[in-house]
Amino acid sequence: MSSLFVRTLQTHQWIYEHSGGLLGHRLLMGNPTLLLRHIGSRTGRSRTSALTYAVDGERYLVVASNGGSPRPPAWLGNITANPACEIQVGRRRLAVTARPTFPDDPDYTRRFDLVDGVNKGRYHAYQQKTSRPLAIVELTPDTA
Repeated sequence: MSSLFVRTLQTHQWIYEHSGGLLGHRLLMGNPTLLLRHIGSRTGRSRTSALTYAVDGERYLVVASNGGSPRPPAWLGNITANPACEIQVGRRRLAVTARPTFPDDPDYTRRFDLVDGVNKGRYHAYQQKTSRPLAIVELTPDTA
């Protein structure tokens, strides 16, 4: 069953990317989704991850949940090593700077509630599956 879910997510990302964002902004269950383009920390190659997001002011928030796995997603290591990224929200592309935050951040609890609400309580369930704190990554648009 999980391989079917993974294939479904991969297909969703493919449609999002290849339609130029015309299709794919909303994930299967209506969740708003962005494309995070980042550089692999070991390979130096461009990577793309489709992620559910919430908005906090002008910042976009994504969660490094990896479905509650004990290991964080690879993209978290990539954006930690190189925080200069690009996001695509629908058809709009923005240069952003990524900053992971953890429970010691004063805005963490409020932001967790924001992203968990958008994701219909799934992040709370994922946090229950793992002992590692789920990083909330703040994606701040670069000002030109």
